[in-house]
Amino acid sequence: MASLCVALVAGEASGDILGSGLMRALKARHPDVRFIGVGGPLMEAEGMQSYFPMERLAVMGLVEVLGRLRELLKRRKDLIQTLIAEKPDVFIGIDAPDFTLNIELKLRQAGIKTVHYVSPSVWAWRQKRVLKIREGCDLMLTLLPFEAKFYEEKGVPVRFVGHPLADTIPLEADRAGARASLGLGDGPLVALMPGSRGGEVGRLGELFLDTAKRLQALVPGVRFVSPCASPARRAQLEQMLQGRELPLTLLDGQSHQALAACDAVLIASGTATLEALLYKRPMVVAYRLAPLTFWILKRMVKSSYVSLPNLLARRLLVPELLQDAATPEALATTLAPLVADGSEQTDSFDQIHRTLRRDASNQAADAVLALLKDR
Repeated sequence: MASLCVALVAGEASGDILGSGLMRALKARHPDVRFIGVGGPLMEAEGMQSYFPMERLAVMGLVEVLGRLRELLKRRKDLIQTLIAEKPDVFIGIDAPDFTLNIELKLRQAGIKTVHYVSPSVWAWRQKRVLKIREGCDLMLTLLPFEAKFYEEKGVPVRFVGHPLADTIPLEADRAGARASLGLGDGPLVALMPGSRGGEVGRLGELFLDTAKRLQALVPGVRFVSPCASPARRAQLEQMLQGRELPLTLLDGQSHQALAACDAVLIASGTATLEALLYKRPMVVAYRLAPLTFWILKRMVKSSYVSLPNLLARRLLVPELLQDAATPEALATTLAPLVADGSEQTDSFDQIHRTLRRDASNQAADAVLALLKDR
């Protein structure tokens, strides 16, 4: 096979991790590969020349995106022109679908092979996007098996490669070691994880602290640990803690240590629920949105569950208490028995972990090279 040029675009830190793993696996199979596109520090360390800093793409939220829309559209247009001129053998868009799916469509029309790595949640809502994906994408690489099934049914070439987190998180976590490293002794320990964004902590922080207070009456000697995603989230929780007597340890980051150390988790719906599953920690999932947002989403979302453990199990494996159902009483009562014994959940978590543990970066590299074998 002649020398290979691979273009990749990642839009945020999680994409940078995936991209760097894929680049490493491609280099192992094809030492004279050249990488172009947009990536973060990890992808640059693997040999990517990034056309501009990846941070310029990492915008969250509607209002923030509107403020940067002109810049984002211009960057995308320039990127498409540059890549069509460079004619890479393949273009791989990593997550960031609002930015990358459009690039894939234009490049595929120009005769360049395209891959999308990490499925957007089309199976849950905005299902019409699958038409755009089918038109713009030679291959979809999914991290979760139910996503691959959805694409197969819609006639999109797809490969389930497994989840990189399932590769890196051990099948059995060292609880005693994690507690020692965090300076937390024996006794029941519950992790409180109200989310990584300001809005989530604003809606769930007080609720989780009120639940913890009630849990003290139900689980004698229980203590709490809460990993804070950023200094701003920590300040938010410290503010909410004023005037409360709670045996709670706040951590800066270290969410994986907190999960390894605890007996059970009260957690916001989101990617962190997958991490809790992989650490085999029984959990109760809670979520609250602004009432109007919830009303709109309820009408748009096609799936019966919101949390990844339930979507993966295809049944109600972990309790989901949403909106008005998420009260301190209900959450504490549901969580208390899980602190002592959550094996009904964790036995299934172990099976799911083994399903997702497939050496994702190498699987993805094989799939990309198989797409190019007859170039």
